Amino acid sequence: MSLPARFAEAMGGLVGPDFPGEIGLAVSGGGDSMAMLHLAAGWARAWGVGLRVVTVDHGLRPESASEAAMVASEAQALGLSHETLTWDQHPGTGNLMDAARQARLRLIGAWCGPVRHVAFAHTRDDVAETFLMRLRRGSGVEGLSEIAGRRTVDGFEVIRPLREISRVELRQHNDVLGIPYVDDPTNSDPAFERSRMRQLLQGLEAQGLGVECLAATARRLRRSREALERRALDAATAAMRPAPEGDVALDRDAFARIEADTQLRILAGALQFVASAPYRPRVVALEETLDRVLAGGDSTLHGCRILARKSQIYLFREHAAVAGLAMTDGRWDRRWLVSDRLSKGLAVAALGDAGMDQAGRPETPGAPRAALRSAPALWDGPRLVACPRIGLGDSAPIRLDPPGGSFPECLLSD
Repeated sequence: MSLPARFAEAMGGLVGPDFPGEIGLAVSGGGDSMAMLHLAAGWARAWGVGLRVVTVDHGLRPESASEAAMVASEAQALGLSHETLTWDQHPGTGNLMDAARQARLRLIGAWCGPVRHVAFAHTRDDVAETFLMRLRRGSGVEGLSEIAGRRTVDGFEVIRPLREISRVELRQHNDVLGIPYVDDPTNSDPAFERSRMRQLLQGLEAQGLGVECLAATARRLRRSREALERRALDAATAAMRPAPEGDVALDRDAFARIEADTQLRILAGALQFVASAPYRPRVVALEETLDRVLAGGDSTLHGCRILARKSQIYLFREHAAVAGLAMTDGRWDRRWLVSDRLSKGLAVAALGDAGMDQAGRPETPGAPRAALRSAPALWDGPRLVACPRIGLGDSAPIRLDPPGGSFPECLLSD
């Protein structure tokens, strides 16, 4: 099957049969994304779908601006609109590549507007490289399974139509048709983990452990993951107990009877839900926390508190993780959506000890009092105005809207 036909088949599976009126394309200027730009342009003309092209200039290399201009020129030649987004808030410490990836998603999420789907040029090689990176970290089925063909992030759906196509095929497509592209030098820089895995794959290929083998293994593991996620959803649903929105309560005896792997999945999903975190905790820390909780001990992980009590295990947001936290883009702590009708002069912050004192040290049936300290509340300066969790004042301005979905439904991957 030709490359355009395979691309069309992938797009049909991802967004068909009723195609949206418009789709976004994230194009960096590299060989994979430039091939996707041209493949998508041909597909869109055939199916009557509009395309919008976006490039994120991370400003990490002197050539990045000219590369974005090259994408803009190529998009214009294809009759497509293009916009360059700039990231200039580089962190001084930490994982620069991960920070750049998260910034890219945020910027594109703000850019895409009514466009629901944005295509990214992740290839079969990316699947194999990710497999090795996660294998090195000791990941289980969750981490080793193939990246999803579509995934909801920051209010839009990432789609990956090149997931079953190799980087070599895309480069050949570019070279035959004279499609311009750039080679990012960081792709061969051993300072970056993905580059090291790319080099390692070349040596593994001779032993029969190359891209095709690892990508196929990741695909099979994804099938296993889907079955395990369904089991976790069923087990969590049976073990859940009533809790105020945003928290998670599990029957301790019911949870203890569940097999260990499913316990880990439930705990990881609950922590990710309560923290509204983009990632789940690392498996080693998760295993240590599970052992402690099953033994009757309390724990803190992923910005959450976990209390083991006689009849239940209770998870809630750690107050230290939200103390002093302000609203960002109409949200507080990522999962609480704040109405744009919020009265002028009011602010959203954690209830904390000051709010507890003003509210007369309230209690919420079925929840530990400590869980109230991290609840969102409306403040007029130092004066507590409202707190939905304790039934104080108007609850309309704040509502729970977790970006990863509700628990336990969030245990199922996209």
